[in-house]
Amino acid sequence: MAYTRGTSANIIVGAAALFVTNSGQSITSSTIPVAVTGESYKESLSLRYNTTVKNVGYTTNGLELTFTPTFGDVSVDQLLDVARIYKSGMQVSLKTSLAEGTLENLLLAIAQKNGTSNGTTTTTGTATWTETVALTGTATATYAATTSAGAYIDILSGDLGDYPVERSVVAVGPSNIATSGTTNTDQNERVYIAYRAVSIQNVTISSKRDAATVFDVEFRLLPDNNGAYGKIVDRTY
Repeated sequence: MAYTRGTSANIIVGAAALFVTNSGQSITSSTIPVAVTGESYKESLSLRYNTTVKNVGYTTNGLELTFTPTFGDVSVDQLLDVARIYKSGMQVSLKTSLAEGTLENLLLAIAQKNGTSNGTTTTTGTATWTETVALTGTATATYAATTSAGAYIDILSGDLGDYPVERSVVAVGPSNIATSGTTNTDQNERVYIAYRAVSIQNVTISSKRDAATVFDVEFRLLPDNNGAYGKIVDRTY
């Protein structure tokens, strides 16, 4: 094959749509939502699986998936450098910023469990999504004599033995341009699926005159019982 500088069609640019499961649900290798021929995976998740996953809405700073391996080494007398390097550990993280400052996204960011006793219900597409993060109730404002309905979450210190809420995360972003075996009307997308994701980083809430309220969230991905963190799939539809 003759030398070429590269293939520009393989340069990937663009943001991803981020979906998460309810705190009481998860995706495993055997329960991955099925892709539909001729339909974007974003549409399939929104229309067909919206009781399992929810779109977190707008994000900023894109999506970063980071692999952090740890290596050990073996030194011997006869060599000045190490004789062998072996893998001794592994961490995988997924980072983004949630640009929609809702209570649902806040509870997702702080990975708090048992924040409320029941939740609000909203209708998305053709099915109903229930997220146990916001409690609808009544409260009387100190500056008015009227009663209004609102939503809130309790900010809890937690108890001994507490653990953060695990969720599954699905991100759908661009892939390389459709090439062999496809037509010019076909579209490609890359799907990232994380079976077990926990938000364990610091979260800052701000209210500023010249900036939006954004929740920076970094998920630590955990392997399932087969040692798999999830899947990355390129598909054409």
